[in-house]
Amino acid sequence: MTEPLHSAATHHLPSFITAPGETDVLMVVLSVILVLAVLMFGSLFFRLHSLPERMAHNSKKLQFEIVAVLCLIALFTHIHLFWVAALLLALIDIPDFSGSLSRIAGSAEKLAGFGPGEGAVDVPEGVERMAAAPATPDAAPASTPTSPPLAPAGTRS
Repeated sequence: MTEPLHSAATHHLPSFITAPGETDVLMVVLSVILVLAVLMFGSLFFRLHSLPERMAHNSKKLQFEIVAVLCLIALFTHIHLFWVAALLLALIDIPDFSGSLSRIAGSAEKLAGFGPGEGAVDVPEGVERMAAAPATPDAAPASTPTSPPLAPAGTRS
């Protein structure tokens, strides 16, 4: 049952025009291509977005965590300055000052006549000492001068 064409229609139709009731092959092919393109673009976007994290992966833990947080902030806020800051931080190798500072502290303790780790006797409770050497139990904390309590504002002493 073929219906006759309309008198105004051409007798030769292009191949992408389908008859009524049949599957539109061009639309199916283009929708598959569109889905694949969106998935590939998303994959490329997330791979590019995680570039600073992958660059900072072998650096120090604190630097890596800062870079990761900056990348997440940039992802969720769409402020690209955070991503640029993360990329710059991943490229820069922050020097380790803790080794130099601990050597300076050790030298200052040695000059003051203390043993290794004994210079931190006035450290308040809850603050962890840098040295692993235990403090001697008979060492008394150094006395600190106490100042008189301050008078409340507006009163004369």
